[in-house]
Amino acid sequence: MTVLPSAMDIATARILEPADLDPAHLSRALGVLASRGADLADLYLETATVRHWRLQDGRAVAGGFGIEQGVGARAARGGHVAFAHSADLRPPALAALAQTVRSLQFDGIERPVTAVPFGHAAAGHDRYPMIDPVGDVDAARWIALLDRVDALARAADPRIVRVDASVMATDHVMLVADLDGRIAADVRPVVRITIAVVAEANGRRASGRAGLGGRHDVTGLDDAAIARSVARAVRIATTNLDARAAPAGEMPVVLAPGYPGVLFHEAVGHGLESDHHRKRLSVFTDRIGERIAPPGVTVIDDGGLPGRVGSLGIDDEGTPHARTVLIEDGVLTGLMHDRLNAGLMNTRSTGNGRRQSYAHLPMPRMTNTFLAPGREDPADILASVKHGIYAVEFGGGQVDITSGRFNFTTTEAWLIEDGRLTAPVDGATLIGVGTDALNGISMIGHDLALDDGEASCGKQGQSLDVGVGQPTIRIDAMMVGGRNG
Repeated sequence: MTVLPSAMDIATARILEPADLDPAHLSRALGVLASRGADLADLYLETATVRHWRLQDGRAVAGGFGIEQGVGARAARGGHVAFAHSADLRPPALAALAQTVRSLQFDGIERPVTAVPFGHAAAGHDRYPMIDPVGDVDAARWIALLDRVDALARAADPRIVRVDASVMATDHVMLVADLDGRIAADVRPVVRITIAVVAEANGRRASGRAGLGGRHDVTGLDDAAIARSVARAVRIATTNLDARAAPAGEMPVVLAPGYPGVLFHEAVGHGLESDHHRKRLSVFTDRIGERIAPPGVTVIDDGGLPGRVGSLGIDDEGTPHARTVLIEDGVLTGLMHDRLNAGLMNTRSTGNGRRQSYAHLPMPRMTNTFLAPGREDPADILASVKHGIYAVEFGGGQVDITSGRFNFTTTEAWLIEDGRLTAPVDGATLIGVGTDALNGISMIGHDLALDDGEASCGKQGQSLDVGVGQPTIRIDAMMVGGRNG
């Protein structure tokens, strides 16, 4: 029987051995990090290889290949954190990096430098395969995929006049070792395609975008999945050709299943990350155990969903991710923790310590965050609205974490009149406060869907892949900004 290499085997071959590193070097560096009184210290090593191709208006115009690697070293005592990073992984550079972080630390404590012994490596997982999606170097195969996108979009509707697309594959391998003697690794493949089309008719133009991604290789972008993504982009563009100006004012809003969950990801999810609670910056601070939403509203963060771009075998601190129920039946029950904030709040990490790269500090971040399904028929939810908006797709948005105030612009929305979708509308912006939106939920569908793998999230300058989702829901009153004419 063939024994497949473990994540630690791959990390050793891809990160440690090329730099002439071994675990003993990591042990000594951690001993240096700990020698001035740190109660938390870790080393995060990674290598990331990226290959991408771009199609512009029917022609393959660009391709690229890049490699990023390095190590970040952190030492913390209480809330004080010392951090430095280096793109050089060789033993002398690692030793110098550890000394740099040591020099940035706290005065008054000196301990002997003692190497940190490691226990057993973390167990493996089956959330996604440990493969290299960049290893397929046949550019013709990837360009043919983009050509197929172009052909499908133009064949779908004669009003499509432009098709742009890009595909990117990332082979990411990480290893983390810490002061507690834990050493763990993960291999995180991602393949993602982005599609943008322009439709034109009667002197009017409209655009549509869609994306598709997952933790797999190029075979994960099968013909059926690509066809669905192309059809989605074409639908958005052609629908908006006929859109009328959106109405303005307060009215019921129905959010479609899937990607519209990004609204609650931003307006509510960030407020449930523990650093905001520790610093008393969240609108939900000190409300654990309180009702913050109507019965039936349950919000979950789960980094263990198979194949999702937001999923993790371990987080960037080496902690296996837990399924965290944040809101249960309307009651605030949990927060997302990394190790630093969990320690300062006298609790345990939930496996939500994430970072953009070795050059960034970890912080509490969402993985796959979604509103759980209810029992309502989506058709009944639409039928319940006399005059309102049905929001299907979203573009950009802004959120203030402290207050929960948000605004999100739709890229596909429909007018609801007497329980029926009557006309697409253009320029609808949803404006509100996260707590009000939560409390305004009155109907929850049974049709939970997650996004197609296109979602990403920014926080304090760091961008990460995430998953979002929800079923169809009705919010009784929300301010809609439109052009009203």
